[in-house]
Amino acid sequence: MTLLNVSFGIFAFMPQGWLFMLLVIAIEAFIVSKRLAKKVFNLPCYGTVFFSNIVSGAVGIIASLMVNGGWWLVVWFSWVSSHEVNGSSPQALLSLVAYYLVALIISLLIEGALNTLLLKRHYGTKETIKATLAANAITYALGAILIGLLINL
Repeated sequence: MTLLNVSFGIFAFMPQGWLFMLLVIAIEAFIVSKRLAKKVFNLPCYGTVFFSNIVSGAVGIIASLMVNGGWWLVVWFSWVSSHEVNGSSPQALLSLVAYYLVALIISLLIEGALNTLLLKRHYGTKETIKATLAANAITYALGAILIGLLINL
């Protein structure tokens, strides 16, 4: 399987990258808050989700640097790099799907553990895990749709 060495780092440090990442984290925080606290905004939920996503992102960056010497594709936008994912290549698409699934699993493990640990005073483990799973499933599904649309441009 070919590693897709697309520089997410370029996008991540642009204002659009920060806004995109904040939007994803805000959506996850909203979902966790709504599921656990039954409120649109609950400070412990938002703070915990923001923290767990930052840790998860940092682990992803470090792991990616160790595996292939650069950031592996997390989000693809046509203006990010000249090393674009080729939507017509089955091998590239298979690599992208495999990476996306591994990233989801690692995110769930890290965020689920941190959210459970940091919210255990307020919410049960089972409910916190379910809320984390729902939040990540929704944001990853939206990301997959966006990537699919952009690859086919």
